[in-house]
Amino acid sequence: MSTASATLIGLLFVIITLAAERRLAATAKIPIYLTPAVIYFASVLFLAAFLTFPNHTQLTAILCICLVGAVGLVYSGSLFIRRTVRKSYYDEMRHPIVYAAFPFAAFAVLVWGGVLVSYDHTRGLTLAAAGMLLLLAVAIRNSWAIAVGVVSTPRGRRGSK
Repeated sequence: MSTASATLIGLLFVIITLAAERRLAATAKIPIYLTPAVIYFASVLFLAAFLTFPNHTQLTAILCICLVGAVGLVYSGSLFIRRTVRKSYYDEMRHPIVYAAFPFAAFAVLVWGGVLVSYDHTRGLTLAAAGMLLLLAVAIRNSWAIAVGVVSTPRGRRGSK
């Protein structure tokens, strides 16, 4: 998962380059979508890296999983709150379920998996892996939406706003 996350983060820079080359007026709106995707990929990357440390105890593994999950819950929850409070800024985020609810659920599964590791480490780590896969899927979907939007816009076309 860490290799996939790192590779996909690199591909996001290709998307940024394509958008910059096309000089899109809507380029300023890309961070609305791009930053969460980078956060989700980075969360998976860091959690996978943390869990490969050879000297982990059960407690440190639980702390790593729960910490990444808790920080992600705060971040994805804040995305939804900011979207509802500042509609004008986040008006482009048309799919709050994909952009806020699925990531929130994925981070909740991570926390749940981390807590479950103390009772049944096999099921807990399985839940943590499921949360990581869901984060990857959401980030890939969001990145794909950005890429399609950038590539399908003719070069030099100005946005409507």
